[in-house]
Amino acid sequence: MMISMTDILLIATIAGVGGTGLGGLIGTLFKNSSNRMISLLLSLTGGVMVGIVCFELLAESVEAAKDFAGETGIFIAVLSVLLGVFIVLGLNALIDRATSPQVPHTAEPDHPAAHDNVDELVHVDHYIEHTRSGGTKRDLWIAGVIIACAIALHNIPEGMSIGSTYAIGSDGSTVSAIMLAVLIGLHNIPEGMAVTVPLVAGGMSRLKATLLTAASGIPMIIGAAIGIWVGEMGEVGLACSLGFASGAMLYVVFGEILPQAILMDRSRIPAILVVVGILIGMCLIFL
Repeated sequence: MMISMTDILLIATIAGVGGTGLGGLIGTLFKNSSNRMISLLLSLTGGVMVGIVCFELLAESVEAAKDFAGETGIFIAVLSVLLGVFIVLGLNALIDRATSPQVPHTAEPDHPAAHDNVDELVHVDHYIEHTRSGGTKRDLWIAGVIIACAIALHNIPEGMSIGSTYAIGSDGSTVSAIMLAVLIGLHNIPEGMAVTVPLVAGGMSRLKATLLTAASGIPMIIGAAIGIWVGEMGEVGLACSLGFASGAMLYVVFGEILPQAILMDRSRIPAILVVVGILIGMCLIFL
């Protein structure tokens, strides 16, 4: 079931802009959304994405790398994964450095080095702080842009995973790319809900909050295009593209999605659902 590049980019658009936008709209209409429901959906979809990355993307990256450089090709895949992890980690660190000093409670001596609530994780506290302190319109605009960047950051590697999977070029890879897009779109819905609720509470209009959240999905289209472009360069390009997307997505899942799920439901259930999600991903790949 091969589809065109235009179709896969349209699917990435629906997953990115449509998923986050729909979540944002739901979040503005239903302020009392269940944190547990959002947490469980994030945990499950995060687990499925880990399964697809490990059993599909990484496996294909290693295979393509070995076709290019023999047994030592596995190191190409390993380096690509590490590059994906550290680039996303570095971008996150830059955003943290720009926002944390402007939020007083994060500078307290007893504050943990890691984010300890959902608002910090998605940088909504930065916007709320400017609102409370009567910041200028420029300050609020900058805060809104930073929030959008924080939300959008992981959409690039997620888009790359869709594009890279499609670039493998088989019927099965096309199905996997569509499957990834569906999962990413689903996890973007509760993520959009989790972000727009505090935005509206901080004083942003419902329309503006929804549009800002939807716009954060645009980088997924760029990521998908990059994944396809690099993946079609040949075996080494495919290995690097799949490896980079895998590393970036693994960091996003373990460094962003799962911490957010745990902070929203401090129980053992998110961990169990992650395992269930990984098994579901394994079944989707091999059945």
